[in-house]
Amino acid sequence: MTERQPHSAAILLIGDEILSGRTQDTNLAYISKKLNEAGVQVREARVVADIEAEIVTAVNALRARYAYVFTTGGIGPTHDDITADSIAAAFGVRCDYHPDAYAMMEADYPPGEFTDARKRMARTPVGASLIPNPVSKAPGFRVENVFVMAGIPRVMHVMLEGALPLLEGGRPVLSRTIGVHLPEGKFGTALGEVQVKFPDVGIGSYPFLRDGRYGASLVFRGEDAARLDEAADAVRVMLSGIGGDPFDENTA
Repeated sequence: MTERQPHSAAILLIGDEILSGRTQDTNLAYISKKLNEAGVQVREARVVADIEAEIVTAVNALRARYAYVFTTGGIGPTHDDITADSIAAAFGVRCDYHPDAYAMMEADYPPGEFTDARKRMARTPVGASLIPNPVSKAPGFRVENVFVMAGIPRVMHVMLEGALPLLEGGRPVLSRTIGVHLPEGKFGTALGEVQVKFPDVGIGSYPFLRDGRYGASLVFRGEDAARLDEAADAVRVMLSGIGGDPFDENTA
């Protein structure tokens, strides 16, 4: 088995509605930001349809490679909510009513309203532990290093808060961003030379068009704030030397 990358994560977004464009995902950015703050770096993200075989393949590939996998979507009350069954299949176990989830949800609904459809939301792979859901009670769950959460952003947010204390993170990745109104072709070679001098800092260039002016945002990422500042200063000097007027876009 491939050794998992430490302090790493993958995000698996599950749902036909995302792939069709009907639902615009906001969960990926939110999860990535929260995990980074916890010292866990997101290394990969995928979107898969509500097809069991595809979910199983993706989950097994990601959980073998990364320390953690976070999924969103497909744990609701309808027939197309197949994530719980798919995660069970990925781990080779049955999917059944979790006794604690069932009891909690049964107590939350008025008599006669805990329908068969709602009972589906109490099903987890056998052996799973629950992720609390203070918003609507129906919990998420965890199997080994896979955390399964709702797709509804508000519910996902509280589930993620419940999952974060369970993670083992490293140092958060910091960033600096410098903007400049120059075309990339004018500084690309020089930027590469700066990168060679700072191998421990990730440096990326992202072109933009704002108010009719072309330019680029230069993003510096790393764990050492001092090294980030050194790299950013070196790029400022380089840009100024070729006629640019660099400006700070943010500091995190």
